[in-house]
Amino acid sequence: MAGHSKFKNIMHRKGAQDKKRSAMFSKLSREITVAAKMGMPDPDMNPRLRLAVNAAKAQSMPKDNIQRAIDKASKNDGENYEEVRYEGYGPAGIAIIVEALTDNRNRTATNVRTAFSKNGGNLGASGAVSHGFDRMGLIEYPASVGDEEKVLEAAIEAGAEDVESSEDGHSIWTAMDALHEVAKALEASLGPAEAAKLAWKPQTSVEVDEGTAATLMKLIDTLEDDDDVQTVWGNYDISDAVMEKLG
Repeated sequence: MAGHSKFKNIMHRKGAQDKKRSAMFSKLSREITVAAKMGMPDPDMNPRLRLAVNAAKAQSMPKDNIQRAIDKASKNDGENYEEVRYEGYGPAGIAIIVEALTDNRNRTATNVRTAFSKNGGNLGASGAVSHGFDRMGLIEYPASVGDEEKVLEAAIEAGAEDVESSEDGHSIWTAMDALHEVAKALEASLGPAEAAKLAWKPQTSVEVDEGTAATLMKLIDTLEDDDDVQTVWGNYDISDAVMEKLG
């Protein structure tokens, strides 16, 4: 389990699906609202909003919820979210990047710092670990969309830079500024993606043992359970055998 493909694995492992689903919808709604505020409220005219709406649809978020989140962008509801990035180290020095949308920087910073300190890590300064990652576009498809050859052919045709396929699904990497165009081309050939977003791809990955993995997963769970945290990225690689033991 690599650092960029952990989310649904953690979701499956933890259970409590209804609670997780509600939290996911809340985070998707926040991203939609922020995207709509930053540009046009029309997904066809706003690439970031289009990606956010597509991500919400891929998670079966109701259309009414999506429209409500867009409508909030034009209303003076007192919510003014800003994007914040935190960088730090998990157990065994694993590099971690946390992206958040928050209306209270002090609250979010305190929560993130506490999560690191209580789970074998420490929060670093801005830029502490991001130099070891590449900022790229990431488009994810389920394994059911087709075999590796089919997805690779579609990705090359769409202008993607790299494809990683496994039994869990397909991760298609693009240049950051080409994400919208590649996602649109892939949608035409493969259908709607499960996710299309900007991502942090580690330049090198660190394989972790069972003990480290258990503490690391606890850290990531704690971070992702925070309402303000949108995504968590890391340069770790956890083998299937270790994941089996973790249950």
